[in-house]
Amino acid sequence: MKTLIIGGGLSGLALADRLEAAGHDYLLVEARDRFGGRIQTQYLDDGYFDMGPAWFWPGQPRIAALIERLGLEKFDQFSAGDLTFEDPHGQVQHGRGFSSMEGSWRLKGGLQALTQSLADRLPGDRKLLNAQVISLTDADQGIVAHLANGDRISADQAVLALPPRVAAEITFTPDLPLAARTSMQQIATWMAGQAKAIAVYDTPFWRDAGLSGDATSRFGPLVEIHDASPAEGGPFALFGFIGIPPQSRRDEPRLRQHIQAQLIRLFGPDAAAPKQLYIKDWAFDQNTSTQADLEPLYAHPDYGLPQAMAHLWDGKIRFAGTEVAAQFGGYIEGALEAADAAFTQVTA
Repeated sequence: MKTLIIGGGLSGLALADRLEAAGHDYLLVEARDRFGGRIQTQYLDDGYFDMGPAWFWPGQPRIAALIERLGLEKFDQFSAGDLTFEDPHGQVQHGRGFSSMEGSWRLKGGLQALTQSLADRLPGDRKLLNAQVISLTDADQGIVAHLANGDRISADQAVLALPPRVAAEITFTPDLPLAARTSMQQIATWMAGQAKAIAVYDTPFWRDAGLSGDATSRFGPLVEIHDASPAEGGPFALFGFIGIPPQSRRDEPRLRQHIQAQLIRLFGPDAAAPKQLYIKDWAFDQNTSTQADLEPLYAHPDYGLPQAMAHLWDGKIRFAGTEVAAQFGGYIEGALEAADAAFTQVTA
């Protein structure tokens, strides 16, 4: 029984890792030129800076167990010092608010150390990059996947370890039931409408000034800021969510100017010249976001696998990915939860 896993993010990698350990026949394909999906880490000198998910929390057993099994190490999110608040007029106050990420954990080496470790464990003939699946056909003896480069892959079953909206853009022959396709298109992709900026510095001057690096702003363009420095040593960094709508942030040079001006307002003149300012806009990443995801999320969606998406093509089509996790949807833990559920289904 061969399983085709479409999508090499954390959920797809975790599923492949479990199938490999169980001696199951599988192939993992990923459209990007790297594994990790929405987990992406930038590296500068000895620093590591997560442009996608960055945190996990106590009470999430799967990610804790996986980190321990892979020999990786977590550390506490830095939160010591005063907080900063910027009002709607750009006036700055210190010592107001609370550290929303206090008590969370980050991973030494960045979360890409986790996905890369999983990818490295898989044999070379079990994984394929630059392999975008554009269509799936229900064949008598299984399914056939058609890739953008013209290649075909045959398997007994497929797991769509993708955001459901991205999976809905695949051509299915015969087409999926209307209720299933509608459900897929209605599931908001976690993080897809977000953009993140990380300013990297040689020194943590905000800490020296008694500031935690945590800030909230009603003026922008960054609406929520945290210390994004490595566990020890430098370089050091401030990270922020960009709060303006996707279509209003297409002018990146202008956006960079506004971000740097805001960092100066919040943290002083030492913030004026970061050695690097990284920006990642997930809204315009075609492997993450669709047109429907350009509408911002104002609350955590209710995730889980809708009944209409269960047991498609007589069980030949399954789903993984954090959006279909019943308990931890939208979190890293949810990606692993969904991988566990898919493993149970495809090996039943």
